[in-house]
Amino acid sequence: MTSSLIRGRPRRAKAHIRVRVTHAVLGALVGVGWLVLPVMTVVARDPVPVAPAGPVASAAAPPQGGTSAVDLVLPLVAVVAAVVLAGYGYLRRTRRARTRTTPGVVSAVPPAPTPADSERQARAALVMADDCVRTSREELFFVQERFGIPDTEVFVHALRAAETELAAACAIWRRYEQGIPRDTAARQQALVGVIGRCAEAGRRLDSEAAELDVLRGLEGPGLSGALEVAEGRFRELTGRTVAAQDTLAALHEHYTPSALDSVTGYVEQAKDRLVFATARLNEARQAADADDGERAARHLRAAEGAVAQAGVLISGVERLATQLPEAARLVPATLTGAEAELAATRQGGARKSLTSGELHARLAHADTVLAGVRDELTAGPYDPLDALHRITRAVRRLEDGSSGAVSAAALLVARGSVAGAEEFIAVHRGAVGPEPRAGLAEAVRELAAGDTDRSDTAARAARDRAERDVRTHGNPYPGTAESSPGLAGAVLGGVLLAENQHGGPPASYGGPETRGRHSAPLPP
Repeated sequence: MTSSLIRGRPRRAKAHIRVRVTHAVLGALVGVGWLVLPVMTVVARDPVPVAPAGPVASAAAPPQGGTSAVDLVLPLVAVVAAVVLAGYGYLRRTRRARTRTTPGVVSAVPPAPTPADSERQARAALVMADDCVRTSREELFFVQERFGIPDTEVFVHALRAAETELAAACAIWRRYEQGIPRDTAARQQALVGVIGRCAEAGRRLDSEAAELDVLRGLEGPGLSGALEVAEGRFRELTGRTVAAQDTLAALHEHYTPSALDSVTGYVEQAKDRLVFATARLNEARQAADADDGERAARHLRAAEGAVAQAGVLISGVERLATQLPEAARLVPATLTGAEAELAATRQGGARKSLTSGELHARLAHADTVLAGVRDELTAGPYDPLDALHRITRAVRRLEDGSSGAVSAAALLVARGSVAGAEEFIAVHRGAVGPEPRAGLAEAVRELAAGDTDRSDTAARAARDRAERDVRTHGNPYPGTAESSPGLAGAVLGGVLLAENQHGGPPASYGGPETRGRHSAPLPP
């Protein structure tokens, strides 16, 4: 492809170059002629002397095939001209190579990216890939509600492949954060691996986005059915939101406020998402009535994203309402099992990795924790999940295998921590960086492997870091609650993809190339 710089160069520039070449050649010829002219003049003025007769004259006469000075002029001129042209061409090529600006023709090897550049690229790629996977999962839910599992198998397969690539990228990034590997070149290669895995995840989703649009037909006859599914889900969540508010009020009567910290504000955020969804569903209906399929599809996708996140928030309240009573029932049995393990440890003595002093200190700490939990049971409302967390951690510090009630309590706590981190990141992904996402992926991986201790620790750290990211990000639309209700929450949650006055296009199934395809046309 011809460079824009070359295309924009005046045509007379080439003619100017040719003129310069011609001038150089003529100058060389004139110089050669000036040098040869005296020789030619002498030859013309002096006649060839007549050789004297006789043998001596015959011997001194020049042979008939001899070469004169005149015969050497033209070859000499040609050689000098060739040398001048070659020198000029060499200088011109050298100057062009130094000042070349043509895209696609590189005169020098581009500088390698610095470690800081590679890290920034990896961070951005990880966030993008995670957002694409989450958005695709949300839209796929509505597609399956409409068409069922068999017709959506290819999209599920692409999503699972993208999730696998993302999980691998998160694992590489997590090790990179922990300083593994240590070699500079290997760390650079690890960042390249993160970027490549994320790119592959996006590619798998991009490859199926067009086919998904064909199946849904949102800009045509499929819009009516899609609206019915979204509106039905909206009505269901509206009723569940009211019930969740009553549930929270009842939980406050039985447990301490700290027991409900993980879902504080969830009902209000769910209402905010539903208000936003109401406006977008109305816009979609109006656009459908006006036969504007493109605008209808855009508003429908925004409504679906908001409805999906409202479902995450309400499910979080319902989950906690189920886990707290279960934890409360498990606390007495866990206390008993922990005390039995402490007694067995005292009888068995110190572990190989612990000195007698370390074991004594940890046993004393565990005794204090268990005593504190027993006091809480008789003092009034308390946080049973936190109580189980403290009991299981105290026992684990003894480096002894847990079983029975203690293991069940650790599993319940880890599942709650992972679910809480997942919910928070899902509805705040517009402001969450790569560290919480990679930490959550590690928590999920450790939970699947059966390591509840590592899973719980990673999930809690991921939730804490995500909350810090959200606080740092702040509200992108202060003072817009009345003019654009729900807009700030939709951008913060990643339902809309840009922080502008309209919030940008809605996020859709697909990778980086296709997820924003339902964007409004630019004004003329």
